[in-house]
Amino acid sequence: MTGKIAFQGELGAYSHQACRMARPNLEALPCRTFEDTIEAVRKGDAELAMLPVENSTYGRVADIHHLLPNSGLHIVDEAFVRVHINLLAVPGTRLSDVKTAVSHPVLLGQCRDFLAENSIHRVTGADTAGSAKMVAEDGDASQAALASELAGEIYGLDVLARNVEDQGNNTTRFLVMSREADLKRRGDAGMMTSFVFRVRNIPAALYKAMGGFATNGVNMTKLESYMVDGIFSATQFYADIEGHPDDKNVQLALEELEYFTSQISLLGVYPADTKRR
Repeated sequence: MTGKIAFQGELGAYSHQACRMARPNLEALPCRTFEDTIEAVRKGDAELAMLPVENSTYGRVADIHHLLPNSGLHIVDEAFVRVHINLLAVPGTRLSDVKTAVSHPVLLGQCRDFLAENSIHRVTGADTAGSAKMVAEDGDASQAALASELAGEIYGLDVLARNVEDQGNNTTRFLVMSREADLKRRGDAGMMTSFVFRVRNIPAALYKAMGGFATNGVNMTKLESYMVDGIFSATQFYADIEGHPDDKNVQLALEELEYFTSQISLLGVYPADTKRR
């Protein structure tokens, strides 16, 4: 029986594309929300979850950092997916026929120049693949969708224009989540460790906590803060560092961090994607 990897969105979404790229041997399982995606793995309906965490153009994906610490899942891989945006329409449509383009607001914002040059009006849709599905069902040649080429393949749409995004380096980082942690692997491109922590309520606690990474030569690639439970005084930090907790310098840095924190939760230890560099 084929295993499954869950993702949020319709078939043909960029998360579906990430599933195909990172786990081509698994069947993609579409889910309505990020919470449903996580729950599918927790219940055993899927072996893995594919979750987007940040985009090079638009920053972090809302809500994900709040969901990860309480998900009960572990990060076992990361995947960097180049976001190519395509104009899709019903078969036989010409570019000059298109009057409106429907998609997620983020994608519409990433294609302003192309849409303006072709006098195409922007229409907000629920998501990218869902917009492609709607265009296919409506059969209106004046309406197109901005989505992945995979969505066009799934819903039988023609690609009128490829790679119409304004930014040439638009990339989304995904995390692959599992019920079980795997701390034994080592990646050819190095290892990453992700965790969340809260600092103790003492002066300069964050500054002192970060000092251990600098003095031990551990590269911190990401540090983000966000409120906990809607309270301004309760702040949690999400961090990615290069290395494995078994590495001596990482071990020393985490021990120093622990001294200045009230809580640390390890989210995952996983091979760095070769596209990271």
